[in-house]
Amino acid sequence: MMCPNAMKPSEYPIEALRADFTILSREIYGRPLVYLDNTATTQTPRQVVERIEEMYYSHKANVHRGVHTLSQEATSLLEDTRRRVAGFINASTPEEVIFTRGTTEAINLVAASYGSLLSEGDEVILSVMEHHANIVPWQLLRDRRGIVIKVIPMDERGVLDMEAYRSLFTDRTRVVSVTHVSNVLGTVNPVREIVDEAHRHGAVAVIDGAQAVAHLKVDVQAIGADFYAFSSHKMYGPCGVGVLYGRKDLLEKMPPWQGGGEMIKTVTFEHTEFADLPFKFEAGTPDFVDIAALHTAIDYMERVGIEAIAAHEEHLLQYTTERMVAIPRMRLFGTAPHKSAIISFLIGNSHHYDTGMLLDKLGIAVRTGHHCAQPLMHSLGITGTVRASFALYNTIEECDRFIAALQRVAPMLE
Repeated sequence: MMCPNAMKPSEYPIEALRADFTILSREIYGRPLVYLDNTATTQTPRQVVERIEEMYYSHKANVHRGVHTLSQEATSLLEDTRRRVAGFINASTPEEVIFTRGTTEAINLVAASYGSLLSEGDEVILSVMEHHANIVPWQLLRDRRGIVIKVIPMDERGVLDMEAYRSLFTDRTRVVSVTHVSNVLGTVNPVREIVDEAHRHGAVAVIDGAQAVAHLKVDVQAIGADFYAFSSHKMYGPCGVGVLYGRKDLLEKMPPWQGGGEMIKTVTFEHTEFADLPFKFEAGTPDFVDIAALHTAIDYMERVGIEAIAAHEEHLLQYTTERMVAIPRMRLFGTAPHKSAIISFLIGNSHHYDTGMLLDKLGIAVRTGHHCAQPLMHSLGITGTVRASFALYNTIEECDRFIAALQRVAPMLE
């Protein structure tokens, strides 16, 4: 449903936005590119690329370690981004913002560091729709410390079974770690309800926000999340940068998970005293160039307006879904009443790879495979899907080209 303050489709500045993304003017096999692989990674506007270029040409120096002007400039730009991120997600203080290489590293940090405080037999609750990045780190912790992993099931629509979730808690439950938005089904999970239930049982809540921050307004305090992780490259920023938000009181009692420069106060061969937050968790030289560019990406999204982006993507999702269901043998996966602009599908029993290859020949870029969610695929009784996903720069005309391509491809796959 369109947000009350969102732009009408006719007011959305689609052509001006598309002009910022040079890659969208490419042709693939002589056809205009229709880029529908945004869940894997979004494209990057020229403003972000120009920021990266400016950083390398004018501000490159190691941060936090120099008294000279260039180092002070680079440090200021990095810390400005930390404050910008804190405001963007409504963290209570910039100290709660840890820079990582992505969502995967952020969740691994939590599993390794907070996980070291768990004991054999302690329980971690995940959901069936988790990305491997929110499964494997907990399995590694299980192998090291003997924790127990429990899994929330879902119904045929791709909606988590909240009654089953509540039944999983015992007096040994320590962590609940779930995705905000499914990268396969598009389901927007009721994270506040999930977090509240975790807190009622004294557990901490970890939220994988990789698929949420570019599409929804995220307020970590309103959600009540203890930890929240996301990636720059899924929100129009550069690759190789991620964010872990963590409650200050929890981060302070957690041990560092990597050692080296930057994360120390003093070092002797007998003892090391660690730095204060957030630096305790940022060992080594950070990617200060791309971190500064993340600031620009956030600025870009907020100039467009998160509500306007959400409304635009919802319009594309509804329009495309309604047309897809009319295609013979079309099978859609993920029909939750509250979902993001992601469509996973198969045409009959055809292989997802075959569909994706044929669409590529028609200039349509989609994702095929298990989408790093093999347990979810197993629960659906399939090996993978074709996935189309939308971003702020996609158009109704591109949706029409996608539908026309499906109509052409479908008879080839009988």
